[in-house]
Amino acid sequence: MHARTPAVLSSEEITVAIAAVTVHIRPKTTASKFASIKFSIQAGHDVAFYVTSNPLGGNATLRNMSETVYFGGPEAEGVPASPTELTWAPDRNTPDIVYYHSVYTQKMGWKVQVVDGGLPDMYNNSVVLDDQQVTLFWTLSKDSISIAARGEKKSGYLAIGFGREMVHSYAYVGWIDDDGKGRVSTYWIDGRDASSLHPTQENLTYARCKSENGIITFEFTRPLHPSCSKRDERPECNNIVDPTTPLKVIWAMGAQWSDNHLSVTNMHSVTSKRPVHVLLMRGSAEAEEDLRPVLAVHGFMMFLAWGILLPGGTLAARYLKHVKGDGWFQLHVYLQYSGLSIVFLGFLFAVAELRGLFLHSLHVKLGMLAILLGVVQPVNAYFRPKKPGAGEVVSSRRILWEYMHVIVGRSSILVGVVALITGMKHLGERYGDENVHGLTWALIIWLLVGALTVIYLEYREKKRRRDRVSGGSSWVLGNGEEEDVDLLSPSRTVAEKDSDFSERMEVQLEPLSR
Repeated sequence: MHARTPAVLSSEEITVAIAAVTVHIRPKTTASKFASIKFSIQAGHDVAFYVTSNPLGGNATLRNMSETVYFGGPEAEGVPASPTELTWAPDRNTPDIVYYHSVYTQKMGWKVQVVDGGLPDMYNNSVVLDDQQVTLFWTLSKDSISIAARGEKKSGYLAIGFGREMVHSYAYVGWIDDDGKGRVSTYWIDGRDASSLHPTQENLTYARCKSENGIITFEFTRPLHPSCSKRDERPECNNIVDPTTPLKVIWAMGAQWSDNHLSVTNMHSVTSKRPVHVLLMRGSAEAEEDLRPVLAVHGFMMFLAWGILLPGGTLAARYLKHVKGDGWFQLHVYLQYSGLSIVFLGFLFAVAELRGLFLHSLHVKLGMLAILLGVVQPVNAYFRPKKPGAGEVVSSRRILWEYMHVIVGRSSILVGVVALITGMKHLGERYGDENVHGLTWALIIWLLVGALTVIYLEYREKKRRRDRVSGGSSWVLGNGEEEDVDLLSPSRTVAEKDSDFSERMEVQLEPLSR
Protein backbone atom coordinates (compact mmCIF):
# COMPACT_ATOMS: atom_id res chain seq x y z
CA MET A 1 0.00 0.00 0.00
CA HIS A 2 1.64 3.22 -1.14
CA ALA A 3 0.50 6.65 0.03
CA ARG A 4 1.57 9.31 -2.46
CA THR A 5 1.04 12.88 -1.30
CA PRO A 6 1.98 16.35 -2.54
CA ALA A 7 4.41 16.90 0.35
CA VAL A 8 6.14 14.76 2.99
CA LEU A 9 7.13 15.90 6.46
CA SER A 10 9.52 13.01 7.03
CA SER A 11 11.99 12.08 4.34
CA GLU A 12 12.62 8.64 5.84
CA GLU A 13 10.53 5.88 4.36
CA ILE A 14 9.86 2.88 6.61
CA THR A 15 8.58 -0.61 5.98
CA VAL A 16 5.66 -2.07 7.92
CA ALA A 17 4.27 -5.61 7.66
CA ILE A 18 0.51 -5.83 7.40
CA ALA A 19 -1.08 -9.29 7.19
CA ALA A 20 2.19 -10.86 6.05
CA VAL A 21 2.42 -8.44 3.14
CA THR A 22 5.17 -5.84 3.05
CA VAL A 23 3.83 -2.37 2.35
CA HIS A 24 5.64 0.91 2.01
CA ILE A 25 4.22 4.00 3.68
CA ARG A 26 5.60 7.23 4.98
CA PRO A 27 5.14 7.61 8.73
CA LYS A 28 3.66 11.09 8.52
CA THR A 29 2.35 12.70 5.38
CA THR A 30 1.00 16.12 4.55
CA ALA A 31 -2.06 16.76 2.39
CA SER A 32 -3.47 20.05 1.17
CA LYS A 33 -7.19 20.61 1.34
CA PHE A 34 -8.72 20.14 -2.13
CA ALA A 35 -5.45 18.50 -3.27
CA SER A 36 -5.88 14.81 -4.09
CA ILE A 37 -3.99 11.97 -2.40
CA LYS A 38 -3.69 8.74 -4.34
CA PHE A 39 -3.56 5.41 -2.51
CA SER A 40 -2.63 2.07 -4.07
CA ILE A 41 -4.16 -0.68 -1.91
CA GLN A 42 -2.34 -4.03 -2.23
CA ALA A 43 -2.01 -5.42 1.31
CA GLY A 44 -4.28 -8.42 0.77
CA HIS A 45 -7.96 -9.17 0.62
CA ASP A 46 -8.20 -9.44 4.40
CA VAL A 47 -6.72 -5.98 4.99
CA ALA A 48 -9.04 -3.08 4.21
CA PHE A 49 -7.85 0.51 4.24
CA TYR A 50 -9.60 3.59 5.59
CA VAL A 51 -8.93 7.15 6.80
CA THR A 52 -10.41 7.87 10.21
CA SER A 53 -10.49 10.37 13.04
CA ASN A 54 -9.44 7.66 15.51
CA PRO A 55 -5.66 7.39 16.11
CA LEU A 56 -5.80 3.61 16.69
CA GLY A 57 -7.97 2.53 13.78
CA GLY A 58 -9.29 -1.01 13.60
CA ASN A 59 -12.94 0.09 13.38
CA ALA A 60 -13.31 2.05 16.61
CA THR A 61 -17.09 1.83 16.30
CA LEU A 62 -16.95 -1.83 17.35
CA ARG A 63 -15.13 -0.76 20.53
CA ASN A 64 -18.00 1.57 21.42
CA MET A 65 -15.91 4.57 20.45
CA SER A 66 -17.04 7.31 18.13
CA GLU A 67 -15.09 7.96 14.96
CA THR A 68 -15.56 9.68 11.65
CA VAL A 69 -14.60 7.77 8.52
CA TYR A 70 -13.41 10.15 5.83
CA PHE A 71 -12.37 7.70 3.16
CA GLY A 72 -12.11 3.99 2.39
CA GLY A 73 -13.82 1.10 4.15
CA PRO A 74 -14.22 -2.70 3.98
CA GLU A 75 -14.28 -2.63 0.17
CA ALA A 76 -10.92 -0.79 -0.05
CA GLU A 77 -8.66 -3.85 -0.41
CA GLY A 78 -6.37 -5.33 -3.06
CA VAL A 79 -3.27 -7.43 -3.80
CA PRO A 80 0.01 -6.60 -5.59
CA ALA A 81 -1.14 -8.40 -8.72
CA SER A 82 -4.39 -6.43 -8.75
CA PRO A 83 -4.07 -3.30 -6.60
CA THR A 84 -7.01 -1.01 -5.88
CA GLU A 85 -6.34 2.62 -6.76
CA LEU A 86 -8.26 5.13 -4.65
CA THR A 87 -8.09 8.92 -4.57
CA TRP A 88 -9.10 11.12 -1.67
CA ALA A 89 -9.37 14.92 -1.63
CA PRO A 90 -9.72 16.55 1.82
CA ASP A 91 -12.22 19.40 1.91
CA ARG A 92 -12.48 22.55 4.01
CA ASN A 93 -14.19 20.64 6.82
CA THR A 94 -11.51 17.97 7.18
CA PRO A 95 -9.65 18.25 10.53
CA ASP A 96 -6.00 19.20 10.58
CA ILE A 97 -5.00 15.66 11.64
CA VAL A 98 -6.54 12.39 10.41
CA TYR A 99 -5.25 8.79 10.49
CA TYR A 100 -4.95 6.01 7.93
CA HIS A 101 -5.32 2.46 9.26
CA SER A 102 -6.60 -1.03 8.62
CA VAL A 103 -10.32 -1.46 9.16
CA TYR A 104 -9.83 -4.76 11.02
CA THR A 105 -6.57 -4.31 12.97
CA GLN A 106 -5.44 -1.49 15.22
CA LYS A 107 -2.22 0.51 14.90
CA MET A 108 -1.45 -0.47 11.33
CA GLY A 109 -0.93 3.05 9.99
CA TRP A 110 -0.12 6.57 11.06
CA LYS A 111 -1.29 10.14 10.60
CA VAL A 112 -1.96 12.59 7.79
CA GLN A 113 -1.56 16.28 8.51
CA VAL A 114 -4.08 18.31 6.52
CA VAL A 115 -3.18 21.90 5.77
CA ASP A 116 -5.20 24.63 4.12
CA GLY A 117 -4.73 24.86 0.39
CA GLY A 118 -5.67 28.55 0.28
CA LEU A 119 -9.13 30.11 0.31
CA PRO A 120 -9.36 30.52 -3.49
CA ASP A 121 -8.84 26.77 -3.85
CA MET A 122 -11.23 25.87 -1.05
CA TYR A 123 -14.24 27.89 -2.22
CA ASN A 124 -16.02 28.00 -5.56
CA ASN A 125 -16.67 31.75 -5.64
CA SER A 126 -15.14 34.95 -4.34
CA VAL A 127 -15.77 38.70 -4.62
CA VAL A 128 -14.13 41.80 -3.22
CA LEU A 129 -16.46 43.86 -1.04
CA ASP A 130 -16.78 47.64 -0.93
CA ASP A 131 -13.50 49.62 -0.78
CA GLN A 132 -11.60 46.41 -1.65
CA GLN A 133 -10.57 45.83 1.97
CA VAL A 134 -12.44 42.55 2.54
CA THR A 135 -12.72 39.49 0.31
CA LEU A 136 -15.74 37.21 0.60
CA PHE A 137 -15.57 33.52 -0.39
CA TRP A 138 -18.48 31.08 -0.57
CA THR A 139 -19.61 27.69 -1.80
CA LEU A 140 -23.27 26.77 -2.14
CA SER A 141 -24.61 23.35 -1.26
CA LYS A 142 -28.14 22.00 -1.49
CA ASP A 143 -29.23 23.13 1.97
CA SER A 144 -26.27 25.14 3.27
CA ILE A 145 -23.65 27.70 2.38
CA SER A 146 -19.99 27.81 3.43
CA ILE A 147 -18.60 31.33 3.83
CA ALA A 148 -15.16 32.78 4.49
CA ALA A 149 -14.15 36.41 4.96
CA ARG A 150 -10.59 37.72 4.85
CA GLY A 151 -9.47 41.24 5.70
CA GLU A 152 -6.84 42.94 3.61
CA LYS A 153 -5.48 45.09 6.45
CA LYS A 154 -4.54 44.52 10.09
CA SER A 155 -7.33 44.63 12.67
CA GLY A 156 -8.40 43.19 16.01
CA TYR A 157 -11.61 41.76 14.59
CA LEU A 158 -13.42 41.46 11.27
CA ALA A 159 -17.20 41.54 10.87
CA ILE A 160 -19.48 41.01 7.90
CA GLY A 161 -23.20 41.70 7.93
CA PHE A 162 -26.18 40.72 5.81
CA GLY A 163 -28.12 43.92 5.20
CA ARG A 164 -27.92 47.42 3.73
CA GLU A 165 -26.10 48.78 6.80
CA MET A 166 -24.93 47.50 10.16
CA VAL A 167 -28.14 48.65 11.82
CA HIS A 168 -30.84 46.02 11.16
CA SER A 169 -28.34 43.46 9.93
CA TYR A 170 -27.22 39.97 10.88
CA ALA A 171 -23.52 40.19 11.76
CA TYR A 172 -20.77 37.57 11.91
CA VAL A 173 -17.66 38.59 13.86
CA GLY A 174 -14.32 36.79 13.68
CA TRP A 175 -11.83 37.55 16.45
CA ILE A 176 -9.06 36.11 18.64
CA ASP A 177 -9.74 35.85 22.37
CA ASP A 178 -7.28 36.44 25.23
CA ASP A 179 -6.19 32.80 25.11
CA GLY A 180 -5.24 33.10 21.45
CA LYS A 181 -8.20 31.00 20.31
CA GLY A 182 -10.09 31.99 17.19
CA ARG A 183 -13.80 32.68 17.70
CA VAL A 184 -16.78 33.37 15.44
CA SER A 185 -19.77 35.11 17.06
CA THR A 186 -23.17 36.01 15.58
CA TYR A 187 -25.40 39.00 16.37
CA TRP A 188 -28.58 40.80 15.44
CA ILE A 189 -27.99 44.57 15.40
CA ASP A 190 -30.93 46.95 15.83
CA GLY A 191 -29.17 50.17 16.86
CA ARG A 192 -25.96 52.16 16.79
CA ASP A 193 -24.62 51.61 20.31
CA ALA A 194 -23.08 48.57 22.00
CA SER A 195 -26.32 47.68 23.78
CA SER A 196 -28.00 47.17 20.40
CA LEU A 197 -25.89 44.10 19.59
CA HIS A 198 -27.90 41.02 20.52
CA PRO A 199 -26.10 37.64 20.42
CA THR A 200 -27.92 35.00 18.38
CA GLN A 201 -27.80 31.22 18.44
CA GLU A 202 -27.27 30.44 14.78
CA ASN A 203 -26.49 26.88 13.80
CA LEU A 204 -22.92 27.43 12.61
CA THR A 205 -20.69 24.46 11.85
CA TYR A 206 -16.99 24.28 11.00
CA ALA A 207 -16.57 27.79 12.42
CA ARG A 208 -12.98 28.91 12.88
CA CYS A 209 -10.93 32.08 12.89
CA LYS A 210 -7.23 32.83 12.65
CA SER A 211 -4.96 35.84 12.56
CA GLU A 212 -1.79 35.92 10.46
CA ASN A 213 0.33 39.04 10.88
CA GLY A 214 -2.76 40.88 12.10
CA ILE A 215 -4.90 39.82 9.12
CA ILE A 216 -8.16 38.24 10.32
CA THR A 217 -9.71 35.35 8.39
CA PHE A 218 -12.76 33.44 9.55
CA GLU A 219 -14.95 30.70 8.09
CA PHE A 220 -18.24 29.02 8.88
CA THR A 221 -20.99 26.90 7.36
CA ARG A 222 -24.64 27.67 7.99
CA PRO A 223 -28.00 26.36 6.71
CA LEU A 224 -29.80 28.39 4.08
CA HIS A 225 -32.97 28.29 6.18
CA PRO A 226 -32.66 28.46 9.99
CA SER A 227 -34.05 25.50 11.91
CA CYS A 228 -36.90 27.30 13.65
CA SER A 229 -40.48 26.38 14.42
CA LYS A 230 -43.37 28.52 13.21
CA ARG A 231 -43.84 29.98 16.68
CA ASP A 232 -40.16 30.77 17.16
CA GLU A 233 -39.75 34.55 17.19
CA ARG A 234 -35.99 34.75 17.61
CA PRO A 235 -34.38 37.30 15.25
CA GLU A 236 -32.11 34.71 13.67
CA CYS A 237 -35.16 32.79 12.43
CA ASN A 238 -35.61 35.51 9.80
CA ASN A 239 -32.00 35.28 8.64
CA ILE A 240 -32.75 33.33 5.48
CA VAL A 241 -30.25 33.11 2.64
CA ASP A 242 -32.05 32.80 -0.70
CA PRO A 243 -29.54 31.89 -3.44
CA THR A 244 -31.88 33.30 -6.10
CA THR A 245 -31.91 36.78 -4.52
CA PRO A 246 -28.86 39.07 -4.32
CA LEU A 247 -27.37 38.99 -0.82
CA LYS A 248 -26.52 42.45 0.52
CA VAL A 249 -23.16 42.22 2.34
CA ILE A 250 -21.34 44.88 4.37
CA TRP A 251 -18.21 44.75 6.53
CA ALA A 252 -16.52 46.45 9.49
CA MET A 253 -13.19 46.26 11.34
CA GLY A 254 -12.12 47.31 14.80
CA ALA A 255 -9.37 47.09 17.39
CA GLN A 256 -10.79 44.55 19.84
CA TRP A 257 -13.79 42.36 20.54
CA SER A 258 -15.23 40.48 23.48
CA ASP A 259 -17.91 37.90 24.08
CA ASN A 260 -19.50 40.02 26.79
CA HIS A 261 -19.49 43.53 28.20
CA LEU A 262 -19.29 45.20 24.82
CA SER A 263 -18.64 48.93 25.04
CA VAL A 264 -17.70 51.88 22.90
CA THR A 265 -14.15 50.52 22.67
CA ASN A 266 -15.50 47.65 20.61
CA MET A 267 -17.03 49.91 17.99
CA HIS A 268 -15.62 49.61 14.50
CA SER A 269 -12.90 51.95 13.32
CA VAL A 270 -13.56 51.45 9.61
CA THR A 271 -16.55 50.13 7.71
CA SER A 272 -17.92 49.79 4.20
CA LYS A 273 -19.63 52.82 2.71
CA ARG A 274 -22.33 50.86 0.91
CA PRO A 275 -23.43 47.24 0.58
CA VAL A 276 -22.42 44.95 -2.24
CA HIS A 277 -25.07 42.77 -3.87
CA VAL A 278 -23.58 39.28 -4.02
CA LEU A 279 -25.15 37.07 -6.69
CA LEU A 280 -24.61 33.72 -5.01
CA MET A 281 -25.58 31.47 -7.91
CA ARG A 282 -23.73 33.47 -10.55
CA GLY A 283 -20.57 33.90 -8.49
CA SER A 284 -20.37 37.66 -8.98
CA ALA A 285 -21.26 40.90 -7.24
CA GLU A 286 -22.34 44.44 -7.99
CA ALA A 287 -22.28 47.57 -5.89
CA GLU A 288 -25.62 48.94 -4.76
CA GLU A 289 -26.85 51.75 -6.92
CA ASP A 290 -30.04 53.60 -7.64
CA LEU A 291 -32.73 52.05 -9.78
CA ARG A 292 -31.00 51.48 -13.06
CA PRO A 293 -32.58 53.33 -16.00
CA VAL A 294 -32.95 50.25 -18.18
CA LEU A 295 -34.76 48.32 -15.45
CA ALA A 296 -36.95 51.38 -14.83
CA VAL A 297 -37.89 51.36 -18.52
CA HIS A 298 -38.54 47.61 -18.28
CA GLY A 299 -40.91 48.10 -15.35
CA PHE A 300 -42.78 50.97 -17.02
CA MET A 301 -43.20 49.04 -20.28
CA MET A 302 -44.51 45.97 -18.47
CA PHE A 303 -46.97 48.12 -16.51
CA LEU A 304 -48.12 49.80 -19.73
CA ALA A 305 -48.67 46.41 -21.37
CA TRP A 306 -50.10 44.26 -18.54
CA GLY A 307 -51.73 47.11 -16.65
CA ILE A 308 -53.32 49.12 -19.49
CA LEU A 309 -53.14 47.86 -23.09
CA LEU A 310 -53.79 44.13 -22.76
CA PRO A 311 -56.59 44.49 -20.16
CA GLY A 312 -58.05 47.27 -22.34
CA GLY A 313 -58.18 44.95 -25.33
CA THR A 314 -59.95 42.32 -23.26
CA LEU A 315 -62.50 44.85 -21.97
CA ALA A 316 -63.20 46.01 -25.53
CA ALA A 317 -64.02 42.46 -26.61
CA ARG A 318 -66.19 41.91 -23.56
CA TYR A 319 -68.21 45.13 -23.28
CA LEU A 320 -68.22 46.89 -26.68
CA LYS A 321 -69.76 44.26 -28.96
CA HIS A 322 -73.15 45.95 -28.82
CA VAL A 323 -71.72 49.05 -30.52
CA LYS A 324 -72.55 49.24 -34.23
CA GLY A 325 -69.89 47.99 -36.62
CA ASP A 326 -66.67 46.11 -35.93
CA GLY A 327 -64.95 48.92 -34.05
CA TRP A 328 -64.70 46.76 -30.94
CA PHE A 329 -62.81 44.11 -32.90
CA GLN A 330 -60.38 46.60 -34.43
CA LEU A 331 -59.74 48.12 -31.00
CA HIS A 332 -59.29 44.66 -29.47
CA VAL A 333 -56.70 43.61 -32.07
CA TYR A 334 -54.83 46.93 -31.93
CA LEU A 335 -54.52 46.93 -28.14
CA GLN A 336 -53.50 43.27 -27.96
CA TYR A 337 -50.78 43.51 -30.59
CA SER A 338 -49.50 46.80 -29.15
CA GLY A 339 -49.34 45.27 -25.67
CA LEU A 340 -47.49 42.16 -26.85
CA SER A 341 -44.99 44.28 -28.79
CA ILE A 342 -44.22 46.36 -25.71
CA VAL A 343 -43.91 43.20 -23.59
CA PHE A 344 -41.36 41.80 -26.02
CA LEU A 345 -39.32 45.02 -26.01
CA GLY A 346 -39.40 45.20 -22.20
CA PHE A 347 -38.23 41.60 -22.04
CA LEU A 348 -35.27 42.38 -24.31
CA PHE A 349 -34.32 45.42 -22.20
CA ALA A 350 -34.22 43.31 -19.02
CA VAL A 351 -32.22 40.48 -20.60
CA ALA A 352 -29.69 42.94 -22.01
CA GLU A 353 -29.28 44.75 -18.68
CA LEU A 354 -28.90 41.56 -16.64
CA ARG A 355 -26.64 39.98 -19.29
CA GLY A 356 -28.73 36.87 -19.65
CA LEU A 357 -31.97 35.15 -18.73
CA PHE A 358 -32.00 33.56 -15.28
CA LEU A 359 -35.12 31.64 -14.26
CA HIS A 360 -34.33 31.45 -10.56
CA SER A 361 -36.69 34.09 -9.14
CA LEU A 362 -40.47 33.83 -8.95
CA HIS A 363 -40.83 37.12 -10.81
CA VAL A 364 -38.94 35.83 -13.85
CA LYS A 365 -40.86 32.55 -13.89
CA LEU A 366 -44.23 34.31 -13.76
CA GLY A 367 -43.13 36.83 -16.37
CA MET A 368 -42.08 34.10 -18.79
CA LEU A 369 -45.36 32.25 -18.23
CA ALA A 370 -47.35 35.43 -18.91
CA ILE A 371 -45.39 36.06 -22.12
CA LEU A 372 -45.94 32.47 -23.26
CA LEU A 373 -49.70 32.71 -22.68
CA GLY A 374 -49.80 36.07 -24.43
CA VAL A 375 -47.97 34.77 -27.50
CA VAL A 376 -50.41 31.85 -27.74
CA GLN A 377 -53.31 34.27 -28.34
CA PRO A 378 -52.43 35.54 -31.84
CA VAL A 379 -51.49 31.99 -32.86
CA ASN A 380 -54.84 30.82 -31.54
CA ALA A 381 -56.62 33.61 -33.42
CA TYR A 382 -54.92 32.60 -36.68
CA PHE A 383 -56.46 29.12 -36.47
CA ARG A 384 -59.92 30.42 -35.54
CA PRO A 385 -62.69 28.22 -37.01
CA LYS A 386 -65.04 29.86 -39.48
CA LYS A 387 -67.99 31.73 -38.05
CA PRO A 388 -71.34 29.99 -38.80
CA GLY A 389 -73.57 31.59 -41.38
CA ALA A 390 -77.27 32.33 -41.14
CA GLY A 391 -79.22 29.19 -40.29
CA GLU A 392 -76.10 27.16 -39.48
CA VAL A 393 -75.42 25.41 -36.19
CA VAL A 394 -72.40 26.64 -34.24
CA SER A 395 -69.74 23.94 -34.57
CA SER A 396 -68.16 22.32 -31.55
CA ARG A 397 -64.74 23.44 -32.81
CA ARG A 398 -65.90 27.06 -32.80
CA ILE A 399 -67.26 26.72 -29.27
CA LEU A 400 -64.05 25.08 -28.05
CA TRP A 401 -61.97 27.78 -29.72
CA GLU A 402 -63.94 30.58 -28.07
CA TYR A 403 -63.58 28.97 -24.66
CA MET A 404 -59.83 28.52 -25.16
CA HIS A 405 -59.39 32.06 -26.45
CA VAL A 406 -61.18 33.56 -23.46
CA ILE A 407 -59.51 31.35 -20.83
CA VAL A 408 -55.96 31.75 -22.16
CA GLY A 409 -56.37 35.50 -22.66
CA ARG A 410 -57.68 36.20 -19.19
CA SER A 411 -55.15 33.83 -17.62
CA SER A 412 -52.28 35.66 -19.32
CA ILE A 413 -53.48 38.99 -17.92
CA LEU A 414 -53.90 37.53 -14.44
CA VAL A 415 -50.39 36.03 -14.47
CA GLY A 416 -49.02 39.27 -15.91
CA VAL A 417 -50.54 41.32 -13.08
CA VAL A 418 -49.10 38.92 -10.49
CA ALA A 419 -45.72 39.26 -12.24
CA LEU A 420 -46.00 43.04 -11.83
CA ILE A 421 -46.57 42.62 -8.10
CA THR A 422 -43.67 40.19 -7.67
CA GLY A 423 -41.52 42.56 -9.71
CA MET A 424 -42.18 45.35 -7.22
CA LYS A 425 -41.37 42.95 -4.37
CA HIS A 426 -38.13 42.00 -6.13
CA LEU A 427 -37.20 45.68 -6.44
CA GLY A 428 -37.95 46.18 -2.76
CA GLU A 429 -35.57 43.39 -1.81
CA ARG A 430 -32.92 44.66 -4.17
CA TYR A 431 -33.00 48.41 -3.54
CA GLY A 432 -34.81 48.85 -0.24
CA ASP A 433 -38.39 49.75 0.58
CA GLU A 434 -37.77 53.48 0.44
CA ASN A 435 -37.13 53.30 -3.31
CA VAL A 436 -40.24 51.38 -4.30
CA HIS A 437 -42.71 51.92 -1.47
CA GLY A 438 -44.61 54.66 -3.30
CA LEU A 439 -44.60 52.75 -6.59
CA THR A 440 -46.00 49.67 -4.89
CA TRP A 441 -48.91 51.59 -3.41
CA ALA A 442 -49.57 53.29 -6.74
CA LEU A 443 -49.73 49.87 -8.43
CA ILE A 444 -52.09 48.53 -5.76
CA ILE A 445 -54.42 51.54 -6.15
CA TRP A 446 -54.39 51.16 -9.93
CA LEU A 447 -55.31 47.48 -9.69
CA LEU A 448 -58.14 48.26 -7.27
CA VAL A 449 -59.50 50.94 -9.61
CA GLY A 450 -59.30 48.46 -12.48
CA ALA A 451 -61.13 45.80 -10.48
CA LEU A 452 -63.92 48.24 -9.54
CA THR A 453 -64.20 49.31 -13.18
CA VAL A 454 -64.63 45.70 -14.31
CA ILE A 455 -67.28 45.10 -11.65
CA TYR A 456 -69.20 48.18 -12.79
CA LEU A 457 -68.97 47.26 -16.49
CA GLU A 458 -70.06 43.71 -15.75
CA TYR A 459 -73.07 45.04 -13.86
CA ARG A 460 -74.01 47.33 -16.77
CA GLU A 461 -73.59 44.52 -19.29
CA LYS A 462 -75.84 42.13 -17.38
CA LYS A 463 -78.42 44.87 -16.85
CA ARG A 464 -78.40 45.71 -20.56
CA ARG A 465 -78.98 42.08 -21.47
CA ARG A 466 -81.80 41.70 -18.94
CA ASP A 467 -83.50 44.82 -20.24
CA ARG A 468 -83.27 43.59 -23.82
CA VAL A 469 -84.71 40.16 -23.00
CA SER A 470 -87.56 41.59 -20.91
CA GLY A 471 -88.42 44.19 -23.55
CA GLY A 472 -87.32 47.12 -21.48
CA SER A 473 -85.37 48.50 -24.41
CA SER A 474 -86.78 48.90 -27.93
CA TRP A 475 -83.60 49.89 -29.71
CA VAL A 476 -80.22 48.15 -29.96
CA LEU A 477 -77.05 49.63 -31.40
CA GLY A 478 -75.63 47.20 -33.94
CA ASN A 479 -76.87 43.90 -35.27
CA GLY A 480 -75.81 41.78 -32.30
CA GLU A 481 -74.02 39.17 -34.39
CA GLU A 482 -71.14 38.41 -32.05
CA GLU A 483 -72.81 39.03 -28.72
CA ASP A 484 -75.74 36.69 -29.42
CA VAL A 485 -73.61 33.56 -29.70
CA ASP A 486 -74.74 31.35 -26.84
CA LEU A 487 -71.93 28.96 -26.01
CA LEU A 488 -74.09 27.05 -23.57
CA SER A 489 -76.74 26.29 -26.22
CA PRO A 490 -74.82 25.21 -29.32
CA SER A 491 -77.81 23.49 -30.88
CA ARG A 492 -79.57 26.77 -31.52
CA THR A 493 -78.93 28.37 -34.88
CA VAL A 494 -78.26 31.97 -35.64
CA ALA A 495 -81.46 32.16 -37.67
CA GLU A 496 -83.52 30.99 -34.69
CA LYS A 497 -82.02 33.66 -32.49
CA ASP A 498 -82.62 36.35 -35.09
CA SER A 499 -86.22 35.15 -35.34
CA ASP A 500 -86.71 35.33 -31.59
CA PHE A 501 -85.27 38.81 -31.52
CA SER A 502 -87.54 39.96 -34.39
CA GLU A 503 -90.59 38.60 -32.60
CA ARG A 504 -89.69 40.54 -29.50
CA MET A 505 -89.28 43.69 -31.58
CA GLU A 506 -92.69 43.21 -33.21
CA VAL A 507 -94.41 42.90 -29.86
CA GLN A 508 -92.69 46.00 -28.55
CA LEU A 509 -93.69 48.15 -31.58
CA GLU A 510 -97.34 46.99 -31.77
CA PRO A 511 -99.80 49.89 -31.34
CA LEU A 512 -101.74 49.94 -28.09
CA SER A 513 -105.09 50.59 -29.88
CA ARG A 514 -105.20 47.11 -31.42
